[in-house]
Amino acid sequence: MALLDARTREEVRRLLADLPHPVRLRVFIQHTDCIYCRETRQLVEEVAALSDRLSLEVHNRITDREVAERYGIDKVPAVVIEGDRDYGIRYFGIPSGYEFGSLIEDIRMVGARDSGLSPASRQRLARIQTPVHIQVFVTPTCPYCPRMVRLAHQAAFESPWIRADMIEAMEFPELADFYGVYGVPRTVINEVIHIEGAVPEGYFINELMKVTDPEAMAKATAAWERMRHAIAAGHAHSHHHDDED
Repeated sequence: MALLDARTREEVRRLLADLPHPVRLRVFIQHTDCIYCRETRQLVEEVAALSDRLSLEVHNRITDREVAERYGIDKVPAVVIEGDRDYGIRYFGIPSGYEFGSLIEDIRMVGARDSGLSPASRQRLARIQTPVHIQVFVTPTCPYCPRMVRLAHQAAFESPWIRADMIEAMEFPELADFYGVYGVPRTVINEVIHIEGAVPEGYFINELMKVTDPEAMAKATAAWERMRHAIAAGHAHSHHHDDED
């Protein structure tokens, strides 16, 4: 049974009708211990069938270990969108609900070879010379999450130093718990800079650029450590009360 209804298929076909450049979709799955691998593969297959500009490659994370390692795929399901190169655009978890829109927008961006960011943002991102890892935690029912996924993926498109992951929080609860994700979207940059909610482009780029500023980075690291200690203390406190009950 198809995951996309007829109306959605027609809308996606229309949105992808004028892609100037080819786009390759890579899906990483495994046959055990993966709740949404089958559905993710089917969803991307259905999208790939809607444009002759799209090609699809499916990899098994276990048996295609070399490919998985090359793309930094350490969990599944995962989707990579690339064009003439790998832009560091990643989806971990099924891109369904509101995130289906992010997937289609990313395909259009890569097909156009244009991030759509402002000239000022592009100039700032061009100065990055150090690895940046962005993780955007989302849920499929969050209407504000695609804004942050889009900004993260636009930044990754602009800079070869940036990798940006959409992470479906409910599919990877241990990761969400580690980063203290109690609301979405929550964006984590290089482990230490945390952004709550959806923010404007300029604010996001400012936060992103802090990772290239050692002084700002040191402050962010200290703030993250304080927050982690507070979270740990909160957990310990709640367990103590549970024991008393």
